[in-house]
Amino acid sequence: MKMIHLHGKRIALAAAVAAALTMGTIYAAGAASLDADTVEYDMSSGEITATGNVLMKQDGSRIAGAQATYNTKTQQGRVTGGVIAEKDDMRLNCQELVVDGQDHYIASGYVSGSQGDKSFSGAQVDYYPSQKYVTMASGGTLTSSEGTFTADSLQGWLGEQHYQGTGNAHIVSPPRDLEAGGDQFDYYGQGDGRAILTGNAWAVQDNNTMHSGKLTIYLASDGKAKVQ
Repeated sequence: MKMIHLHGKRIALAAAVAAALTMGTIYAAGAASLDADTVEYDMSSGEITATGNVLMKQDGSRIAGAQATYNTKTQQGRVTGGVIAEKDDMRLNCQELVVDGQDHYIASGYVSGSQGDKSFSGAQVDYYPSQKYVTMASGGTLTSSEGTFTADSLQGWLGEQHYQGTGNAHIVSPPRDLEAGGDQFDYYGQGDGRAILTGNAWAVQDNNTMHSGKLTIYLASDGKAKVQ
């Protein structure tokens, strides 16, 4: 076993290694760095362990946390302890972050994140930044200019403002003067937008309340909503 131990040092890694550490990808080029109080690198297994004030940076991307591990052969990594990840208009906070080398984050522990003017939070979030897609199997909240969306299971295509929720599904949209809910919702916020609520569906608009097994709400470009 070939093990390198570094204490209170800064170690510059190959671009591929640091790129994978910072954003879970392996194709980036350019200068990269890993800073930590202690770094161990097993050259045989490809395992890197960084402990204490960990900061990884590459091409404008950064991840900070208390401890990080990454395997250069499997391209899998984990960062724990007050994790902050940033890239372009994306920011993610959590207690544990796992990357798999496929533009996929698994964040857990008081997760909150944002991409542009969209934000999300939950106990665990699977997040694909380049696709602007999030899914929260254990429930959560999505917020955008359209309003706030909550459900026991939730997913969203942030760029399209398309959100789906199952279980205790709830929509609050001040711009549409609308509150609605049901067992499920399927919300499309762009173009000829609409919200489809099914199962114990209800909606309140202009102090009028409606109940049905299924409600379809059409979202006009003038910001109004028509319920059918």
